[in-house]
Amino acid sequence: MERKTGILLHITSLPSDYGIGDLGENAYRFVDALSENHVRLWQILPVGPTGYGDSPYAARSAFAGNELMISPRMLYREGWLDIADAMVKARPSARVDYGEARRVKMPLLRKAARAFLAKKDPAFGRFRSSEGWWVEDYALFQALADRYNDSRWFCAWPKDLRNREPAALDKARAELSDEIDIYVVLQYFFRRQYMALKEYANGHGIRIIGDIPIFIAPDSSDAWTERKLLKIDADGQQEASSGVPPDAFSATGQLWGNPLYRWEEHRRTGFRWWISRFKENLKLFDIVRVDHFRGFEACWEVPAGEDTAVNGKWVKSPGQELFDAVRKELGGDLPIIAEDLGVITPEVERLRDGNGFPGMKIMQFAFGFEDGRWQTGNPYLPHNFIANSVAYTGTHDNNTTQGWFSELDDGMKDYVRRYLECSDGEVVWKMIRILMASVAAYAIFPMQDILSLGSGARMNVPATCGTSNWSWKMDADDIDTPSWAGLKYYAELFGRA
Repeated sequence: MERKTGILLHITSLPSDYGIGDLGENAYRFVDALSENHVRLWQILPVGPTGYGDSPYAARSAFAGNELMISPRMLYREGWLDIADAMVKARPSARVDYGEARRVKMPLLRKAARAFLAKKDPAFGRFRSSEGWWVEDYALFQALADRYNDSRWFCAWPKDLRNREPAALDKARAELSDEIDIYVVLQYFFRRQYMALKEYANGHGIRIIGDIPIFIAPDSSDAWTERKLLKIDADGQQEASSGVPPDAFSATGQLWGNPLYRWEEHRRTGFRWWISRFKENLKLFDIVRVDHFRGFEACWEVPAGEDTAVNGKWVKSPGQELFDAVRKELGGDLPIIAEDLGVITPEVERLRDGNGFPGMKIMQFAFGFEDGRWQTGNPYLPHNFIANSVAYTGTHDNNTTQGWFSELDDGMKDYVRRYLECSDGEVVWKMIRILMASVAAYAIFPMQDILSLGSGARMNVPATCGTSNWSWKMDADDIDTPSWAGLKYYAELFGRA
């Protein structure tokens, strides 16, 4: 791995007049800023269409793109919208307002899709043919979710549709054909705009790091269509739920609610679904971060009906067998970053290291005391890094570094100041400097830390559901922030240019 600098910023956090960041002009401005300042990696969160709570880690499809990321102004430039459409703006908001974004954007996107369908573009026909194996079911799922005003197919839809009875599916396809066509076009728009942006970024020497959540959402098109691959019974009900066991942070663990995989069924198919998933993601991304990597070695499985994760158990996953199948199909080294946070066992470490996947080093996790002494052997301290790793101040699940430091107790603050040799006001950039100087091949920073923002700019608080999660948004002027100069200087100083 060549030494590189990266920025973590989700597309939805880009400034926009439509209430949510998109694949339009500000995304290109951001790429220009990265390129000019020696930043060669742009890490984003999962790009799937979000549902209730708008978490990108609970998307309605493992293969589709989020329609709200489509830029209406780019559609206007292509002739699918009028100038008046391009000038529409959402109500001003300091954060992403998903409801407002849907209210403003979806009518525009539907209008553009109808105009596009009237043209009968051969390229669209080729897209629909090549991607039909997932996009047709996804479009039908979204059309049905709209009809019943609920994506929970397992409890809110009629039984014949819930169980995918052929006659019911045929009837729904006939009745909802116009809506299905629109959703397929929107996926075509997303893919075309996204790939144009990726080509622009790659042309400027920037590689995009995407994100694959290990689990899928229960109210997703994948759960509806691929239940034989999941621990979901014949009536659509989950037999078990994903989570993590009790630990120092939670006496009852975390109950995530995702369905678990029937790994024996995946083996029977030669891991075809997973191969397709990695293949599609590696079309979109140059590198993929695999969320909850330890789940490929074993998953914490909680029986259905439990209110907490206490009564779960570890169930083995196929691990190396799966990655061997993916590598055999796709060939060469897999450009994967392993999200190896949490309780990591020697078996997980062997799976990570045996495949040559770099792990993550989060410096906010680096400081602690044991028996009144500093924990100088903490693997997240830069002096303990190895080269095959990716260093972060924090991730989307952490507080901003400024916010994190401000909430530490006095003893921990003193430890941080001593390690970084700085005053309180210098902590953020001293941490950036020490990670840039480290041996870690990649040093990646949330955009909030480049801007030295406090807790109010936090992206997500795990295990909570609120309007502040996933909604941080940059100001328009932040794309050209003077803070880039410091990152550019460190990139040159520490061999990351």
